[in-house]
Amino acid sequence: MEKNNFFIDSKKLSKEALEKKHRLENDPSVRTNHMEYMEGMEVIDSDIKEKVISAMNSYDYTKYTDADVRRALMHDTCDIEDFKALLSPAAKPHLEEMARKAKMETSKHFGNTVYIFTPLYIANYCENYCIYCGFNCYNDIARKKLTKEEIEKEMKVIADSGIEEILMLTGESRSMSDVTYIGEACKLAAKYFRNVGLEIYPVNTKEYQYLHECGADYVTVFQETYDSDRYETLHLMGHKRVFPYRFDAQERAILGGMRGVGFSALLGLSDFRKDALATALHVYYLQRKYPYVEYSLSCPRLRPIINNEKINPLDVHETELCQVLCAYRIFLPYVGITVSSREQEHFRNGIVKIAATKVSAGVSTGIGDHESKYKGEETQNAGDEQFEISDDRSFDAMYQDMEKGGLQPVLNDYVYV
Repeated sequence: MEKNNFFIDSKKLSKEALEKKHRLENDPSVRTNHMEYMEGMEVIDSDIKEKVISAMNSYDYTKYTDADVRRALMHDTCDIEDFKALLSPAAKPHLEEMARKAKMETSKHFGNTVYIFTPLYIANYCENYCIYCGFNCYNDIARKKLTKEEIEKEMKVIADSGIEEILMLTGESRSMSDVTYIGEACKLAAKYFRNVGLEIYPVNTKEYQYLHECGADYVTVFQETYDSDRYETLHLMGHKRVFPYRFDAQERAILGGMRGVGFSALLGLSDFRKDALATALHVYYLQRKYPYVEYSLSCPRLRPIINNEKINPLDVHETELCQVLCAYRIFLPYVGITVSSREQEHFRNGIVKIAATKVSAGVSTGIGDHESKYKGEETQNAGDEQFEISDDRSFDAMYQDMEKGGLQPVLNDYVYV
């Protein structure tokens, strides 16, 4: 992996900022310990992280054979060893059979439904230096934080299109997007949408409880990579640098009362097979500890960002992505699987018939530009996007394409009493 491919062009940084960025990139001794909690971070008593990381570190996918894969596909129930075989290179010649088995499991538990949602980015200020992310604090982009009035305007535009589920996102900056600000956005979202998700910086249990009381239903957190050594080289500054605090975010959200939690590694940052194993095991162990919670998986790959178009998912091609998604479905048949607009239209159209159960539509990863995207009206002073998307279909186009593919689009299946 070419480490420098992740670094952004920083021509407009001040001399002082440029020097600090250079030191962080080239001198590990100036970075804080990524395994030590910072002030104010809650520590919970949990053994999940140790179980997941131990299993990932001991995973040697080269030892699995064709016979192991065949045996895994013959079993009615997929255990951890079977799952490891299905993620291994030995399973690649069996992808068609894996797809058939995954499709059978998806049909059994989800029918022919596919859920549709849209993300809403309400701020892109960030205090982290994550070298692969377009929002990182050293990237020279247009920054914006929506006001309460602007948030409601964006939500009305989205809701008028027919969308009933929204995922709200911010950059990771407590100073610019504090918990109260996010909570007020949740209260607004509850007026317009039946299902409200959050993808924000990790917070403590009581803060998740507050956000849930404000209207949030579920929380998604990307661990990015479960390889703590690789994680250290990618997250050079900020609260996100603390690996264990991020790992426990979903469990704190559950303890805070959230109905659902989502998980993901960003494939292409490290060894994707080990990251896929760790992501699924993170769900697996929490599912057994908290069986009443709804769990979901995403499977994003790296995408280009502003000031660095060289970023790509390296050895994670569509074939490998399909293998991971099919293995997820066979191992965790009840778990929702989301495939985002990072992937191309043809891939998303195919994978929803096999393993995925949820797709985004009408997507913008910028700040405050849904009016221009949905209505064609010019938006002034919009904030720049987090990454480039591949599938820019509108909600109407996505809905129609899902129907044409023989699927039943679902906007909401919750009844509140």
